[in-house]
Amino acid sequence: MKKIAIIYHSGYGHTAYFANQVAEGAASTKKVEVNIMTTEEAQKNIDELAQFDGQIWGSPTYMGNVSAQFKAFMDASSKAWMSQAWRGKWAAGFTVSGAPSGDKMTTLITLSVLAAQQGMYWMPLGVSNEVYGGVTPDQAKNRLGSSLGAMAQAANEAPEKSFVPGDLKTAFHLGQQFAETVASKG
Repeated sequence: MKKIAIIYHSGYGHTAYFANQVAEGAASTKKVEVNIMTTEEAQKNIDELAQFDGQIWGSPTYMGNVSAQFKAFMDASSKAWMSQAWRGKWAAGFTVSGAPSGDKMTTLITLSVLAAQQGMYWMPLGVSNEVYGGVTPDQAKNRLGSSLGAMAQAANEAPEKSFVPGDLKTAFHLGQQFAETVASKG
């Protein structure tokens, strides 16, 4: 069975909530073992990440990029980079911010560059904005129109009340597509 790690930092609980939706999507395939961990947990077990077939990374977008805590995980991964321990594995990413844009694309670019530096295969979101198919914006997968990874907008309230259904569908889709792809590839 293939193994996937979902690694995230969450400052106020919103990115953690979204990460759990990604994990539910990944676990729905029943073809992979899904492990969800914070960046702090991942840093403590950085050597063990080489045992995973793929990693999905999540960070809030703070000041137009990944959070400092996620950046610390990125810096800690230099040990894996030196040995090329993650080369040939899969990666994908997601981000959450309070604004519809919030410069989330920069965060996803940062995550994809980390994958490239590690020699990993980056998996895009793989679904167009469902609004073009007539789905109402709040219900539409990929309503924010990202191709590089999943984006979500969180309201300034409790995480479980912060997301529109379409953003949660996007999270589930990312996890499910990632797990199915990792499970089907050698």
